Amino acid sequence: MPSFYNELFINDQEIAAALIGEERRQQDGVELIPSENYTYPEVLELLGSVFTNKYSEGYPGRRYYGGQQYTDSIENLARQRACSLFRAEHANVQPLSGSPMNQAVYLGLLQPGDTILAMDLSHGGHLTHGAPVSHMGRLFNLVRYKTAPSNGAIDFDELRAIAREARPKMVLCGYSSYPRDLDYAAFKSIADEVGALTMADVSHYGGLVAANVMRNPLDAGFDIMTTTSHKTLRGPRGGIILCRKENAGRIDASVFPGLQGGPHMNVVAGIAVTLKKAATSDFQVYARQVLHNAKVLAGALMERGMKLVTDGTDNHMMVVDTVASVGLDGRAAEDVLDAIAITTNKQVIPDDPRPPLRPSGIRLGTPAATTRGMGDPEMRRIGEFIAGALQANGDDAVVARLRSECIEMCRAFPVPGVVSRSRPN
Repeated sequence: MPSFYNELFINDQEIAAALIGEERRQQDGVELIPSENYTYPEVLELLGSVFTNKYSEGYPGRRYYGGQQYTDSIENLARQRACSLFRAEHANVQPLSGSPMNQAVYLGLLQPGDTILAMDLSHGGHLTHGAPVSHMGRLFNLVRYKTAPSNGAIDFDELRAIAREARPKMVLCGYSSYPRDLDYAAFKSIADEVGALTMADVSHYGGLVAANVMRNPLDAGFDIMTTTSHKTLRGPRGGIILCRKENAGRIDASVFPGLQGGPHMNVVAGIAVTLKKAATSDFQVYARQVLHNAKVLAGALMERGMKLVTDGTDNHMMVVDTVASVGLDGRAAEDVLDAIAITTNKQVIPDDPRPPLRPSGIRLGTPAATTRGMGDPEMRRIGEFIAGALQANGDDAVVARLRSECIEMCRAFPVPGVVSRSRPN
């Protein structure tokens, strides 16, 4: 057992107990939140490495503190690997997470009050795409487009009409709860017509873009692409901004010193390792399996009477309208599934009449389960577990049986980097 764990248990038993509990929860349950995944053991090692100790304000070759030969090395590797993997001209790997990553783009390339055309939050957009409750929603004029209620399609004729009227400075696409792929060439055509910058936030599916199993916005000529480094990429929690060379200076200055000080170099090291792994054939196999598993799970749910927003999925996620399916709001459905060791998140559906904390649906995704090696048989069983629990009408015996079956299934698929452990002697 690692020595740090013995020290932790000696010095802070409450935190040690929480660590053990979380490890067991992850091992014994199915993680279906699409934004969560299991990172590589090497990344876990780096996050707890001596790179944590180092301040590295600035950029390679232009730091404000000394002793940077190794931090410069890892950041240069991370930037080079990001550019190669995503076919970008420039990469910034310093953003601490997805929200400041996107904020750095807006504040670096736009002026407060400028108009941004982005996807409506309830139709699949993200808080950082200008939701009124976010600071960016206050700083910029956000005009929103929606999707068709029947199948989630985007009406590009309507989008062009909105753009012609609003004259945005930026056309933004990407999503956090939209189960379809996007036509980036169509977005680019509209943006070019009104003289707007193009930005794609692929945070949720960046790993699938890296593996070339989903479209790359940069191939369509987009000016900016952002992605978090965890989720489908399986790395540490951080952000990556990819852009054209002409925007590199403004992006870098917006990240530092514009929004943050020293980057977390332990995370940058983890990003570098993650990007190297994402360039392998093994990762491409993984990414294809993520998409396949999502289709199998979606099919299993629909066969059992679950109503899916857009009636299926083209990516790694799906949204279930639980109110229409079983009469349960998303919070109640999330609690039911927690009880059988399946973790999901409550989710608004397009134009949801219900409040965000008690929305009409739940959101599911397959990246984490796929990381553990689960495939067709497990996706079908998970579909049975979900439908059975939601349709059980509070039957405790059914819930107990499904929980036992789910945990038994999960224990055959170890979580990378998680070991079974108990209190040290």
